[in-house]
Amino acid sequence: MSEKFTILAEYIKDISSETPSVDTYLYVKDIITQYNLNIFISSQAVKNNLIEVDTKLTYKDPDQNSEKKAYFEINYATVIKIDKELRDKKVIENIILVELQKKIFKNIEKAFLDLIHNSGYTTVKWDKKPDFEKLYKERQD
Repeated sequence: MSEKFTILAEYIKDISSETPSVDTYLYVKDIITQYNLNIFISSQAVKNNLIEVDTKLTYKDPDQNSEKKAYFEINYATVIKIDKELRDKKVIENIILVELQKKIFKNIEKAFLDLIHNSGYTTVKWDKKPDFEKLYKERQD
């Protein structure tokens, strides 16, 4: 079976690291393992079977009331061309939310971890990778 889509381009659309003070840095350095990684995926048709997919990752303190917190975000854009015969919205949705994400996540993860490490939080790592199949199925329920 041939591929139903082709990746034409991948790039960092936006990237951000915010640690407002040295006090915050020292505090966050000790609790950053408690931070949550969140993934948001959006897409829009461009033209001629081209779709722009934005995969946004945030890494932030789950305690919204914390006065000392850092914030990290990356918006990673991917432009894909889907097979011109493909019309089934569910298949296209699966490509965007599962198949594409499985192909590009290692690139996003590397860029995002580089940002976090270069921001002074060198011990951050994610042992557990997102299961895009599972997340997609949970979304269907």
